[in-house]
Amino acid sequence: MEPVLALGLMSGTSLDGIDAALIRTDGERVESFGPWATQPYDALMRTRLRGAMALAARLGSVARQDPQILSLSRDLTQMHRLVVEALLRDAGIESRQVAVVGFHGQTLLHRPENGFTLQIGDGGWLARSLDIDVVHDFRSADVALGGQGAPLVPLYHQGLARNLVADEPGPLAILNIGGIANVSWLDLRLDPLGNGIVAFDTGPGNGLIDDWCALKTGTPMDRDGALAAGGRVDAPALAALMASPQIQAPPPKSLDRQAFDLSLVAGLSTEDGAATLAAFTAASIAASVRHLPEAPVRWVVCGGGRHNPTLMEMLRGELGVPVQPAEDAGWRGDALEAEAFAYLAVRSLRGLPISLPSTTGAPRPALGGVLERRLQSA
Repeated sequence: MEPVLALGLMSGTSLDGIDAALIRTDGERVESFGPWATQPYDALMRTRLRGAMALAARLGSVARQDPQILSLSRDLTQMHRLVVEALLRDAGIESRQVAVVGFHGQTLLHRPENGFTLQIGDGGWLARSLDIDVVHDFRSADVALGGQGAPLVPLYHQGLARNLVADEPGPLAILNIGGIANVSWLDLRLDPLGNGIVAFDTGPGNGLIDDWCALKTGTPMDRDGALAAGGRVDAPALAALMASPQIQAPPPKSLDRQAFDLSLVAGLSTEDGAATLAAFTAASIAASVRHLPEAPVRWVVCGGGRHNPTLMEMLRGELGVPVQPAEDAGWRGDALEAEAFAYLAVRSLRGLPISLPSTTGAPRPALGGVLERRLQSA
């Protein structure tokens, strides 16, 4: 297959907004990077999403039919449409030039242990309204096979890392810090469909810190890590957080944002709570090393967490090897997950796996994604 222009959309559990990115790819290699854009959620949308997550946690699998969630899904899909249209308009690209859109949707509930994952968003409506083929529902097939349905980005990490790993004296870790953090361990000297790639969720990313800041300050994040920098880590609270079964469990594992809460830091000051939660993210990432085949010689950090200098410094202290933002590797750290779903959409069209036993725990490499066709325009 010749490389095609694909557009990826990602709205993560950090609830910060929608990222859209264009790449040209054949689903195995990235030929070139195109324009990208981000549209932050406003306070009302974040509030609606938080409420829907809580509602979905109560309702379980029947949440798909809840009127409140259906209404939110329609509004969210419309917002994605506007983001795509603006990106294409600003880039001077017509819809007919785009082969496929990879539409992740917004995760409200992820319970793979119960065979269930819920991402909202209407892929069929998006395909018809954009007049572009859309691949969506990336996680369900893997979960149906008994896999975790996450993380899905590691195969894209592998494609990006080919030129980096060749020069490394050992394996590389690519760390994504969104609402939840996940690691991709890569050693391309080994079989990429066997021992050369391992991935799993490590624990909280920005999610708990963001929730704490929203509760204590009314702002959605600890901008520049300022609150955490002004606080002290509470050792007993950190030890209790690290004792949670989600942190101690071996991979394969994928975690829901609501697997963790703020109860263990509830009595701390605003600054000490932020410092302790940042330390929890860093310590849980460091603890993941024991589950890797070999300690990485370098960590490349993607996602919003790399913008938090306090967290990055904690990671360097915990890991004891170079820890650098994605930009130092020549990547677009804020666009990377959206790019990944463009890449996975092309793999889905080609009938290539989008997950592996070593990334999700599925019994075999899993195909995934549901194709919705564009309008049959002339």
